[in-house]
Amino acid sequence: MKNKKEILKQVQDDKCRVQDDGVVDKFVLVLPSIRSGHNVGAMFRTGDAVGVDKIYLTGYTSEPSHPHVAKVSLGAENSIPWEKCVQTGRLLKKLKKKGYNIVALEQTKKSIDIFKWKPKFPLALVVGNEVRGVEKRILDLCDTHIEIPMEGIKESLNVSIAGGVAMYHVYNNL
Repeated sequence: MKNKKEILKQVQDDKCRVQDDGVVDKFVLVLPSIRSGHNVGAMFRTGDAVGVDKIYLTGYTSEPSHPHVAKVSLGAENSIPWEKCVQTGRLLKKLKKKGYNIVALEQTKKSIDIFKWKPKFPLALVVGNEVRGVEKRILDLCDTHIEIPMEGIKESLNVSIAGGVAMYHVYNNL
């Protein structure tokens, strides 16, 4: 277990190597502080199914070496390039500089129905934490907020299910 000093050093050393080689992936996924390895694994598996070009794991999101991620993704963690970035905000700023349209999947006053939204590429889809969703400081860096309409008594879906709905919507609009 890392002590506070080691964690602070890791945060300070976080370079988040968003490649500056002129290549821009069409569709990337950003997973900030997803606490369940099962949810992360499910998003790798769905990402593979729809052709996500890269997954960015930020905050404390589990890496593919975590047994729950590997168990649920069934090898998809080996087919999609991924990168660990501690600071989500720094990552989004780098992606924005590269021309990405940053889109948060979150219910906000500004969010629009996902099925009335037409994705613009290159696109970075930010899917939030299971309990808190996408944090306000991250929402402020996003160009668009989208939400999945809910008709029942529950106000939200499981994060990997919601992420899957959004990924397939993007896939259908490639």
